[in-house]
Amino acid sequence: MIRNSLPVSNCQTNIQKKKLTMTRADTAFAVVTIFWGFIGVVCPILTGLFMRKSPNRGIVQIMFVMTAVCCYLFWLCAFLFQINPLVGPQLESNLIRTMQYEWYGINPQHTPEHPEA
Repeated sequence: MIRNSLPVSNCQTNIQKKKLTMTRADTAFAVVTIFWGFIGVVCPILTGLFMRKSPNRGIVQIMFVMTAVCCYLFWLCAFLFQINPLVGPQLESNLIRTMQYEWYGINPQHTPEHPEA
């Protein structure tokens, strides 16, 4: 039997040790996906069962599917754009210094003890 002589990288061992945890974003994604999946899949099936002889059954089923697809895509785009925004806020340097002073107590006039040479 031939063994691979290459050592396992730290990245692989870290991935193996990492526990599966759900963040708030993962939870929101799962809940909204399940909700719109229910509207787009289960509701048309229930409509087909309860409206068997209705001439509008197909229209109502398509309405449920299209509503679910459009609303889910709209929500997904808004959700993903908030996770990774393309454009951030444009702040002036004076405003940034004021925010640092007010929020973190960092004096903008303070010079470092060890200036770079």
